[in-house]
Amino acid sequence: MPVLLPGVMYFATESAVWTGGRAFYDPDAAGEVPAHAYLVTAAQFSDIAAQEMYEEPGHDLDLTEVLTSGRAQIGTGRYQTLLCPGALDGLRVVTFTAPWRCSEVPWNAPSAAYLRHLAYGLMAAHGWSAPRAAAYLAGCPGARGTWTPDAVLAVSEEP
Repeated sequence: MPVLLPGVMYFATESAVWTGGRAFYDPDAAGEVPAHAYLVTAAQFSDIAAQEMYEEPGHDLDLTEVLTSGRAQIGTGRYQTLLCPGALDGLRVVTFTAPWRCSEVPWNAPSAAYLRHLAYGLMAAHGWSAPRAAAYLAGCPGARGTWTPDAVLAVSEEP
C-alpha cells in the first residue's frame, strides 16, 4: 500500500547490481518520501534486509530496539540502520537505510535501469503519472543535476 514517510530519498555509493547510486532514506531531512509498504513477517523482513546487506538470509533480526526507540543500528554499512517511522493501520512500519545523513556522504547518480524500476514502483504504488514520478526522482539528491525530469521520463517509458 502507498505510504508517505517524513524525510528525503537520496542516491549515494555504487550498486554492483544497478551500476549507479543506490537509494537511501534520510528520515531527519526535510521532505516527504513516497514509498510502498508491504505486509511481511519479521522473518521475511529479516531475509530482505540480509539480502540488501549482502549477507546470507535465514537469521531473524532482533527488532526490539527499532520498535521501541524508532531506530537501531545493527552495523556500520549501508542498509544496516533499521528505522520505524510510524504505523499504518495499527502496524509498525519498519525499513532500513544507511547510518549516515544525506548531507554526510557524496551523492552518486543512479543508473537509467534503477530509475526506471523506481518510477514503475511509484506509478504502481501511488498511482502517479510517469511525468510526476520522473519529476520526483530527478529532484532527489544524487539524481538532481545529472538527471532531468525529461530524461527520467524517457527511460521510464522504455520497454
